[in-house]
Amino acid sequence: MTHSEGIVSAAEILEFWFAEEVKPLWFASTPEFDKALRERFLATYRTAATGQWEDWERTPQGALALVIVLDQFPLNLFRGQPESFATEAAARAVADRAIARGFDREMIPEQRLFLYLPFMHGEALADQERSVRLFQQATGLEESLGFARHHRDLIRRFGRFPHRNAILGRESSPEEVAYLASPEAFHG
Repeated sequence: MTHSEGIVSAAEILEFWFAEEVKPLWFASTPEFDKALRERFLATYRTAATGQWEDWERTPQGALALVIVLDQFPLNLFRGQPESFATEAAARAVADRAIARGFDREMIPEQRLFLYLPFMHGEALADQERSVRLFQQATGLEESLGFARHHRDLIRRFGRFPHRNAILGRESSPEEVAYLASPEAFHG
């Protein structure tokens, strides 16, 4: 696919995402960062969301960039909106094919983290169990294993992520309401 106005390459995505100044924002974004990401990558995300970039899946770096665009970028681009979760299944499919090709074995731990995260974001218990297995087997991602187990335990307990209910227009159960009001609550 030729890149039109506003569309960036896989290499540009990875260079941006793994830049030292961006790493602290991976899991602690700011409104300014979300805005900058929208300005730079919204067109790229919209194109990737249509499935037009299958050719990126031919290489480990291309597959990783596509997973980041489909799994991570929407969380910033559409924070607090249903669309922030719209391409999670597509990200898992890309990650699954990349893992099947052994691409994860060619990646350094911080890259592998983002290839595995789509499974941690899934609301199906099978995805959560896979997430835990992937992080258990991955050298250098021990800290992430704790987060994988936490996410899995939420899905075991509630069958979904309660913190997404309001965003997705789902009614929370009394147990979820109590959990969300507790100090242990995870808010995404």
